[in-house]
Amino acid sequence: MAAEVAEQPEVLARLVGRRSEIVEVAERVRQRRPRFALLAARGSSDHAALYAKYLIEVLLQLPAGLVSPSTTTLYGAEPDLADVLLVSVSQSGGSPDLIEVTESARRRGALTVAVTNTPGSPLNEAAELAVDIGAGRELAVAATKTYSATLLALYLLVDAVREGTAEHVADIGALAETTLSGSADQVAEAVRRYRFVERVITTGRGYSSATAAEAALKLAETSYLAARAYSGADLLHGPVAAVDAETAVLAVTSAGKGGAAMREVLDVVHERGADVLAVGSAAARASAALRLDVAESAEEVAPILEVLPIQRLALGLALARGGDPDHPRGLRKVTRTR
Repeated sequence: MAAEVAEQPEVLARLVGRRSEIVEVAERVRQRRPRFALLAARGSSDHAALYAKYLIEVLLQLPAGLVSPSTTTLYGAEPDLADVLLVSVSQSGGSPDLIEVTESARRRGALTVAVTNTPGSPLNEAAELAVDIGAGRELAVAATKTYSATLLALYLLVDAVREGTAEHVADIGALAETTLSGSADQVAEAVRRYRFVERVITTGRGYSSATAAEAALKLAETSYLAARAYSGADLLHGPVAAVDAETAVLAVTSAGKGGAAMREVLDVVHERGADVLAVGSAAARASAALRLDVAESAEEVAPILEVLPIQRLALGLALARGGDPDHPRGLRKVTRTR
């Protein structure tokens, strides 16, 4: 896991260098002029899909939703998907439910795109079009480089559909390296502070909602922490009542509208005595006990960078708590569900 976290600057830079391949897929999407988009995914890929939902709704101004695969696999629903874009996101491309959803959607008129790290996978074969994130083989069970590369691939796809130039990610490899090196000491301090914590809430707004969700998953699967993710808005609509001095709150806050909307959230949880760890390019301005700084970028690409020190935090906490982050108990690299 440590090696794969460290690979990410190179992986991201390499993917930007292959942008022309993704542009070809985007041109096919643009020609079809979809009326709305659906995203199908599981696990970490589901958080990448949530990120893509924001990209599609904000940058393309198209309605977008997350698919519930069981409506197809268990209940046999067959809605009319003519002129719909279905993007299936899976690092392995081998999950039976996503394959079935993609095959079914294609039969019902959807333009289907598979985003995977496994060219030639069953999911790629099921879809009409495919995007290879090209992260290389990932050995650790916890997704790190495949997650960030999936985010970048989805951004490049959406940006190309709107005929953008990918200017905001031209130097993403360098920004990732700056983030990893610049936050290393802060991560070590956070590991020492939160080694014995048992309850964590993760939160973010806008694009960073995906980072908060992925942070909770990483902490749960590597460190076995009881971690729960909420959007900043939802946190104030009830769950904040459970926040007290025994609660650690990992708050994702980067420059932009989402980060600005988090200020009220952080003020409230800080007043309730929570121990707040702020992560992001706006962390320095947050009400927090500790901060993990992230290189500043355009808001819509910040999640690619925000997750990097969080992955290192999950790794460090797992080791400090006596776990094996490369082989979390009860988990396998590929989970097959239907």
